[in-house]
Amino acid sequence: MAALLTADDEAAALEQLHELGCTDGLPVVVPTPERVERMVLAVGHPAETALGEMGPLQGVCTVEKLAAAAVMAGCLPDHMPIVVASALAMMDPAFDLAEMQGTTHATAPLIIVNGPARAMCGVASGYGALGPGHRANASIGRTIRLAMINIGGARPGTSDMALLGHGGKFGQCLGEDEAHSPFAPLHTSRGFAAEDSAVTVIGTEPPQSVAHVAGSDVKRSSERLIDLLAASVAGVGSNNAWLGGGQAVIVLTPDHIGELAEAGHDRSSTTAAIGERATTRDGRPAFESADDVLLVAAGGSGLYSYVFPTWCAGANRNRAVTRPIDIGQACAIPER
Repeated sequence: MAALLTADDEAAALEQLHELGCTDGLPVVVPTPERVERMVLAVGHPAETALGEMGPLQGVCTVEKLAAAAVMAGCLPDHMPIVVASALAMMDPAFDLAEMQGTTHATAPLIIVNGPARAMCGVASGYGALGPGHRANASIGRTIRLAMINIGGARPGTSDMALLGHGGKFGQCLGEDEAHSPFAPLHTSRGFAAEDSAVTVIGTEPPQSVAHVAGSDVKRSSERLIDLLAASVAGVGSNNAWLGGGQAVIVLTPDHIGELAEAGHDRSSTTAAIGERATTRDGRPAFESADDVLLVAAGGSGLYSYVFPTWCAGANRNRAVTRPIDIGQACAIPER
């Protein structure tokens, strides 16, 4: 069992958590034993079950500790299958978590949810999906950050060495808008069936907008869009251009993905074209494979799609990791 803190009341408990450096700087829900127990029940495994280790301090991530982070972040028990899958993905050695936590680069986990779990857990995929106003997105993303702080031990200026950081370090989580996308879902390109639920986690910079106005000549206009996306994701000064060999995320909003589909493109042809055209000034490719370009359909209609450059470092180049979301484990949560 995790050690218990004591306080006179919830207000004092909150201040104690702030003083101990256990928060992300914002108020949290106090993780009382009763609240944590309720969240543990939603996982379907004993509280002491070890899920893995989180660097840089290699803290053991148990179900109970992760449930405590979920309580603090404001999660509902229904969110726990995505929280657990995200944590498992991030603790996969390919993700290079310890190195990513300690880098001076401004990088943070981006959580992408696919399949039935997206709707079951209420993960938004449309307008403002990465912004305020979506409880599941905000709480799930924040849970992972609080776990990185309190289990992984990453704190600004001592073990989290990001020179400036960015707002996405509080949490980045969105769903793919599979229902309105003409492309096959992201997780089907990563070994899963369309009916499966899966989460993909990758360390990214904050999103950078790419403005594009569709033209009357769909073929020519779509080629111009691909050129813009390729140039943006391998922009001068980015680690994708400077280091190469990493990965990147491109979020296509409905107007842009619709234009690409109308011109005859699908997921594979789009990633292949972007991968081929994303080069540095001296012609060196930013990506080793078209599979290193992760396309996601999300957001509202309009002029802007988004690119997320990445860190591209660590022993495994901080690879994206996709894990299944087990939505069959959770038991019924008793009312209190």
